[in-house]
Amino acid sequence: MKKGNLIYGIRAIIEAIEAAKPINKIYLQRGLSGDLFKELEQHIRRKGLSSSYVPVDKLNKLTTNKHQGAIASISPVAFQDFEATAEKILTSTEKPLFLILDGITDVRNFGAIIRTAECTGVHLIIVSKNGAAPINDDTIKTSAGAAFNIPIAKVDHIKDALFYLQASEVKIVAATEKAPMDIYQVDLTNPLAIIMGSEDRGINPSVLNLVSEKTKLPLLGSIASLNVSVACGVFLYEVVRQRMG
Repeated sequence: MKKGNLIYGIRAIIEAIEAAKPINKIYLQRGLSGDLFKELEQHIRRKGLSSSYVPVDKLNKLTTNKHQGAIASISPVAFQDFEATAEKILTSTEKPLFLILDGITDVRNFGAIIRTAECTGVHLIIVSKNGAAPINDDTIKTSAGAAFNIPIAKVDHIKDALFYLQASEVKIVAATEKAPMDIYQVDLTNPLAIIMGSEDRGINPSVLNLVSEKTKLPLLGSIASLNVSVACGVFLYEVVRQRMG
């Protein structure tokens, strides 16, 4: 984590929140109290920002400056407003393609997915505000700079995005090894959103219950699953193949 991507000090972080800076995560010193610290906690809860309470040693490793028990990691990429961006895409694009990432936590997987999404014409990537990999220097590097070229939006809950897109007649297709059919049996030529799950647990069961189609990739070897960034690439290029055909 580079120093240029950090804001430290309680008041400075409050001002960054009020200025709507693209904050990845806020680290708070465990056991700290005080009026200003409580005010920061209120801002974090109100905005639904990702945060964690850590020992002071963790904060001291992030910076040698006086941090007052609070350090924020800032994203080098500004996140888009989901509804405003989705509405613009839906009204201006005949066959929009959305990519929803449910719990991708590895920054290099995230970067690789962003790179493939940009190459395959994805119009918007959607992630959750909590529990998702941050956009940091490693993400940018792995994406080969594609993170600067494709809109990325954060939502409070993945379900919020699903409900909105379904109301806009967007087909929701989930990638899961428990699916009854493979990706090559599904029509991907209409307005579409593809959901990819986390590296360890896949897509949240409550999210799976809301999708239009569940589909998988055929696996012919002895390994039970593919890396999520590789699987995402196969899914997205099947969309390209069907739409070009």
